[in-house]
Amino acid sequence: MTELWKYGANELAGMIARREVSSREVVDAHLDRIEAVNPEINAVVRVLADSARSAADAADRAVRSGERLGALHGVPCTVKENIDLAGTPTTQGLVALRDAVAPVDAPVVERMRAAGAIPIGRTNLPDLGLRVHTDSELHGLTRNPWNLDRTVGGSSGGEGAALASGMSPIGLGNDIGGSLRNPAHCCGVASIKPTTGVVPHATVIPPEDGGISSQFMLVEGVMARRVDDVRTGLLAVAGAHWRDPVSVPAVLTDLAPGATCRVALLPEPPGGSTHPGIAAAVRAAGAALAERGHTVVEATPPSYERVLDLWASLLGLDLRNQLPLLEMVMGADGKQFLVQGIDGFAVLDLPSALNQFAERQRHQREWAEWFEGFDALISPIWAQPPFHHGYDIESPEAGAAVLDLLRPVKPANYLGLPGACVPTGMVEGLPVAVQVMGPAFTDLRCLALAGQIEAALGLATPIDPRR
Repeated sequence: MTELWKYGANELAGMIARREVSSREVVDAHLDRIEAVNPEINAVVRVLADSARSAADAADRAVRSGERLGALHGVPCTVKENIDLAGTPTTQGLVALRDAVAPVDAPVVERMRAAGAIPIGRTNLPDLGLRVHTDSELHGLTRNPWNLDRTVGGSSGGEGAALASGMSPIGLGNDIGGSLRNPAHCCGVASIKPTTGVVPHATVIPPEDGGISSQFMLVEGVMARRVDDVRTGLLAVAGAHWRDPVSVPAVLTDLAPGATCRVALLPEPPGGSTHPGIAAAVRAAGAALAERGHTVVEATPPSYERVLDLWASLLGLDLRNQLPLLEMVMGADGKQFLVQGIDGFAVLDLPSALNQFAERQRHQREWAEWFEGFDALISPIWAQPPFHHGYDIESPEAGAAVLDLLRPVKPANYLGLPGACVPTGMVEGLPVAVQVMGPAFTDLRCLALAGQIEAALGLATPIDPRR
C-alpha cells in the first residue's frame, strides 16, 4: 500500500469516509513524516501531536457512528504561524511574539475545522511575512526539499516545503505580494490567491486592523499539492464572516464541463527579464490548453508596468508609516531586506497617495474591460528560478533583482484579482509554476484551467529532501 503521507487531501478524505483507513492512522503517518524529514527542512515549527491525535480519534468515532462528514473529515492540515490557531502563539516569526497565544481560531482555521480538517502543525515564515525568503528570527531557515541550498520563497515558505515533502496534504497561508504563490513556484505545489473578499481575514493579536495596503491587497488562502485539493480547501474557507467587514458571500464563476475559454499568454511580463525556461513553461501551459480546445494567444494587459509601480508605492506607504515599530521587532536580515525594498519604492505625499487610490480604480476598470476579451491570463509566478539562500540581502542590487523576479504576482494583489498557481515542470533542476489569473470572482474557473494544465504538465510530489 502507498504510504499515507503520499496521498492528497481529497484522496485521504475519501479513504477515511469509506473506512479504508482511520483518521488516526493518517495523522500518525504525517506526524511520523514530520519527525523523519523536518529536521532537515525546518518547515514545521510547532507540532500539535497530542491535540491532532485526540481530534483524529473523535473523527473516527464520527465515521463509525454515521455522522455527516465534512469535505476534509479527518485530514491533517498545517497552518502558517501568522494565522490564529487557538491555544498556540501567532508569532509572525518574531521573538517578540513567541508567547502571543491566540484564544480563538482565525475564520479560515474555524472553517477548516468545520470541514473536518485537523491541524497538526504550524509552519515557518519570514519576520512578519515581509520577505520572499523564509528565514525567521525566531525559527531560522526553511530549506527547499528539491534542493536544500535554494529558497522556498515566502512568505508562506514553511507551508510550501511541508506540502512538497509530504509533511502535510493541505495548508493555510496568506498573500500580499505573492506569498501563497511564491512558495508554490519554488516548491512545486499548487495554491490560489483568491479574489479580495472571498476568504475572510481576522486576528485577535494586535494590530487587529491592517493598514490600507492590507485592506486592499492582503488575502488568506489555501495551498496543497494538487489543484483539486486547493479547490476543496477554497470552498471550505470562502464566504462572508462577521469578523471581516470586507468579506463577501460571493458566487464564484466556474468552468462548465466541456466549455472552452479565450486565454491570453504573457510568457515574458514587461518590466524586467524572464528566464527562457520559465517563458517556455508558460508557452507549454498555453499549448496544453490549446490541445483542450481553448483559444490561446499572446497578449499583455493594459498599463502592466504602471500597476507594478503602484503595488510597490501602496505597500511602501504603509511600511514607511510603520517602519519605527517594525525595526524594533524584526531580526537583522528581515530588517535589511525590508529597508532595501522600501528605499526603492516611490515616496508619496498625501495628495499623491489620494490620487493613486483613484488611479487604482481606473486600472481595475481597464483590466476588467480587457478581460471582456479574455477569460484568463497565463503568466509566470516568478520570472526566475528559486535563488540561493540569502541572495536577497547580499546587496541592494540583489534585493532589487528579487523584487523584479516576483513582478508577475503583483497585479493580482494590487487589482484584487484571483491567481491560481500550478506546477508545470522543472527548470535547472528546480520546480517552475505558472499563474492563471482571471476577472474578479472567477476563482473556480482559474482553478479549472490550472487543473487542465496540471493534467498535462504537473509534477509528481511529495518528494524526499534532495541535496
